[in-house]
Amino acid sequence: MDGLGGGPKRGAPWKRMSKEELENQYSPSRWVVRLGAEEALRTYSQIGNEAGPEVPQVHLPHFIGEEVTKRAQATGRNLLDVPYGDGEAEKLDIYFPEAVSEALPFLVFFHGGYWQSGSKDSSAFMVSPLTAQGVAVVIVAYDIAPKGTLDQMVDQVTQSIVFVQKQYPGNQGIYLCGHSAGAHLAAMMLLANWTEHGVTPNLKGFFLVSGIYDLEPVMHTSENAPLLTTLEDAQRNSPQWRLKTAPTQPVDPACRILVTVGQHDSPEFHRQSREFYQTLRRGGWKASFEELHDVDHFEILWNLTQKDYVLTQIILKTVFRES
Repeated sequence: MDGLGGGPKRGAPWKRMSKEELENQYSPSRWVVRLGAEEALRTYSQIGNEAGPEVPQVHLPHFIGEEVTKRAQATGRNLLDVPYGDGEAEKLDIYFPEAVSEALPFLVFFHGGYWQSGSKDSSAFMVSPLTAQGVAVVIVAYDIAPKGTLDQMVDQVTQSIVFVQKQYPGNQGIYLCGHSAGAHLAAMMLLANWTEHGVTPNLKGFFLVSGIYDLEPVMHTSENAPLLTTLEDAQRNSPQWRLKTAPTQPVDPACRILVTVGQHDSPEFHRQSREFYQTLRRGGWKASFEELHDVDHFEILWNLTQKDYVLTQIILKTVFRES
């Protein structure tokens, strides 16, 4: 089949794909290995509290995000629905270790869901293993599409980080973590102009999990329907494109960035992750790349409930090496 646009088959690999293949590449549920596609969607929908009647009820062998979050909330060592801005969705949850001090490392998490589903109320996967080791965890809500635009989401994520820094100025480091679309939002913080916000957050690390860093291919899939992303929107909100065309120097050269992808993520997710890692390295960022063995796009996140999971351990080792 002809590539998108009918032009010569050159440039980025996705430009040589048919619309059907591009849709396939950017549909993570089609690449799961243990759950069927419908079951994966149902599980992820429940995680995002977006389950629809068109998805059949099935048995779920994995933790459900809502259940994990309820357990984390039940400990009582938290502040829930804390406003970080004036908007209805501009709220965050903060989960504290048992021994609370003024100088804690904070991991700030941004959920995925293709910028159009997902919720902070079903995203507390990493809370238990991290708070048990002395890390405070912040789960951020933002306006998803179609109500929220990409520009608005990026601004809200920026506001949430400014809020954490101002509320806890004695922190031992702020570490950003995002999954899928959340990884994109976290990566956009590499480009933030903090002087506009009157505070420079104490950013020590980024954990970018199965993310999308060039939004242009997504424009040509059904995922763009609620986003209505134009080429200008995609470029402005693509950390890959912006870092390649106008390299930004690291504010803190010691800040660590881990770009990670699941073994069973699609080839396009692999390509995006590896190319973003390479762009970071060329720009002088302290970046590393990890392909996590035998996990798909969803399991790479769900497994953060486990203290011995490789990504959980990487996060903890990074936090306590730096703090």
